[in-house]
Amino acid sequence: MDAEGLKDALVTAMLPHAAFDGWSRSALAAAARDLDLDATLPDRLFPGGAVEAVAHLVALADRAMVSDLEAAGPDGPRGLGERVFLAVRLRLERWSDHREAIRRAASLLALPGNLPLAARLTWGTTDAIWLAVGDQSHDFSWYTKRVTLGAVYSSTLLYWLDDASEDSAESWAFLRRRLNDVRNLPKLRERLEGAIRCDNPLGFLATRLKRPERRWG
Repeated sequence: MDAEGLKDALVTAMLPHAAFDGWSRSALAAAARDLDLDATLPDRLFPGGAVEAVAHLVALADRAMVSDLEAAGPDGPRGLGERVFLAVRLRLERWSDHREAIRRAASLLALPGNLPLAARLTWGTTDAIWLAVGDQSHDFSWYTKRVTLGAVYSSTLLYWLDDASEDSAESWAFLRRRLNDVRNLPKLRERLEGAIRCDNPLGFLATRLKRPERRWG
């Protein structure tokens, strides 16, 4: 197994430990023991510690989402908006059995010192989604699409973490409403375009990582 495969295996094995102990070097060590790996391997693979492991989990989830969307093939939805909806849903559904570990990962990324990383990871996720659904924009809308989807994705993620409805039905309804809001409110696009022109888009994304209020739904 190459280094990338070992990282994938380690962060996946970390999930049940992180649910109870948080994302930490001790959780990394426990995952290595579960996989019968050399005890020094976690520090060599993730010299940045737990936050680096979380960043790798996000990248792994992005890759898994692309694979899941490709697997839908011609039987999947045809419209771009519906494919975006499906991509976000697939991105979250795969990790439904590890919601507490994902919650703890989100809490770690929400620490002030980690917000720039959180913004970059959210940007990477939204870019992966748009590329996977076939977006071919090259003008300024390339940026606005990623910023608006970043806000939608972040709020849906936080809603989903607390969703006790059957099959997360309330989360998918929340997601659809947020996507409709983006489509139906051109003034929002204008505001976002102004924010991007005046500021770093990653910095703007960091401000969208706040917990959504349930009254939105």
